[in-house]
Amino acid sequence: MTTPTLAAEPTAPDYLTAVTWAGQHDAAVLLEGGKKALVAGGADAVSVSVKQSAVFDFDTAKWSDPIPLGTARQLHTLTLLPGGKVLATGGIGAAGGPALATAELFDPGTGKWTPVAAPMKTARWGHSAVLVGGKVLVAGGSALRPDGRAVALRSAELFDPAGAGSWAAAGEMTDARTGHAAVVLGKKVLVCGGSVPVGTIEDPALAFCELYDSEAAAGASPWTPAATMRHPRSGHTATALSATSVLVTGGKAPGVTEDGAFDPFARSTAEIFDLIGAAGTWKDAKPLPGGRAFHRAVAVDAGAVVVIGGADDVVNEAGYRSALRYAAGEWKSLPGLVEGRWGFAAVAAGNTVLVAGGVARTGQAAGGQKTELTKTAEKVGGGA
Repeated sequence: MTTPTLAAEPTAPDYLTAVTWAGQHDAAVLLEGGKKALVAGGADAVSVSVKQSAVFDFDTAKWSDPIPLGTARQLHTLTLLPGGKVLATGGIGAAGGPALATAELFDPGTGKWTPVAAPMKTARWGHSAVLVGGKVLVAGGSALRPDGRAVALRSAELFDPAGAGSWAAAGEMTDARTGHAAVVLGKKVLVCGGSVPVGTIEDPALAFCELYDSEAAAGASPWTPAATMRHPRSGHTATALSATSVLVTGGKAPGVTEDGAFDPFARSTAEIFDLIGAAGTWKDAKPLPGGRAFHRAVAVDAGAVVVIGGADDVVNEAGYRSALRYAAGEWKSLPGLVEGRWGFAAVAAGNTVLVAGGVARTGQAAGGQKTELTKTAEKVGGGA
């Protein structure tokens, strides 16, 4: 077994443009065969969605020529399908804009995107989309009310790639949520955390979790409540450690603590979900050396996860360079990124991790008092 080390390759080329990805399931996906990765969509420095996408070849450390999406989108999802195509769903065209119901497919064979004939039943952004039981489960997210305010969704639907690209209702989740994480555990899916817009400056984070059962009996709801996390979380990560366990890390600052004090720092806590019994259980994992949110976490080995980058908040912040490896219950510091960032793309091919784009700094941390994005990419590899 090898241990991943983060060391940027000077020859790693920049991504097509400076762009950021702020969702849980939007940034990058490893293509079939495990040697190439697709990065698509995202937002520019003024929060307008982009149409660019490209494929990174891990063997040659090169990007493909630009491959335009049919629709510019951010806060969308990317999901690898059986047979090698990638499904992109939903999102928005610009911050504050209406949700998209459209979906499109990327074919690595032709190198092109084509629209899915039927749109989703519900337009949404900030949702989750994972492959389970041969179908893509799209759940939750946000949409706009008639008065222009955002609302979190409970609805879910299934995309059947073998059924002429059809969509079918998948029941309603036990809780409305957006910005949550979804992780496949065999025939089930764990959905955890996220937030709900309630009209305040900060949307409250959720500790509630639920399970989707792709083999639920006919007539029964496929959604059931799962054990509640020990801490409410949004801007967190959730990564499978095994076929029955999930590591959850970090998240946005919780604000006022139980004793009435204000905690300005992002969460350093971590916890593990075990699929035991009907609802599963949560247990504390060793905390991270420091809190972080808006980071990325990727599985790199059986039972190992690398956590990269992030920030404490999205205002007056510079992206973190630090990286950590979690394995066998312990955290190990790794050499940091060359350029700190949050809201970036990260995908692992074996023990090699590709990091691209993201926000480098905002506000007072940025010289021009404007959000500074990066188009740099770092290819990182495993050591002995």
